[in-house]
Amino acid sequence: MLLGKKRELGRKVEEMNVGEKLNLTEKIEDKDLLLYLGLTNDGNPLYIQHDYASQTIYGKPVVPNIMLTGIITSAISKYLPGPGSYITEQKLKFREPVYHYATIEFLLEVVEVDIKHNEVTIHIAATNEEGSPVVEGTVLVHPPQIINQLSTQATDNI
Repeated sequence: MLLGKKRELGRKVEEMNVGEKLNLTEKIEDKDLLLYLGLTNDGNPLYIQHDYASQTIYGKPVVPNIMLTGIITSAISKYLPGPGSYITEQKLKFREPVYHYATIEFLLEVVEVDIKHNEVTIHIAATNEEGSPVVEGTVLVHPPQIINQLSTQATDNI
């Protein structure tokens, strides 16, 4: 559990460079879908009902796009720039549906660093097992930035 455990903050904007990349591979499992559906109470039959989905253009249940977005935002929060980051804008296009049990390759690349505004632009590209693009776009992120450090205990609960 993260509560009560001090975490190291991610990198500041001054420590980031255009061209930095993060590759991430995620396999969509039943547990992931069940957690999402339980958390959101989203009962869209396209996500869970094989008989319904088989009658649509998709042919079988699809992964909710917000789950894919969650993988991206989690990667930003954990790695690039890391803990303490704040996403201010995201523009994502979902090019093809992602199906249950898919393995998705995500590539996050820093394409712009704006030190003055404490902002980095990260390009997102994700492909399925066949190499087809499934998600692409950009995310604007404010890396961690401490304005006032009151004391060493001020961030002890992070």
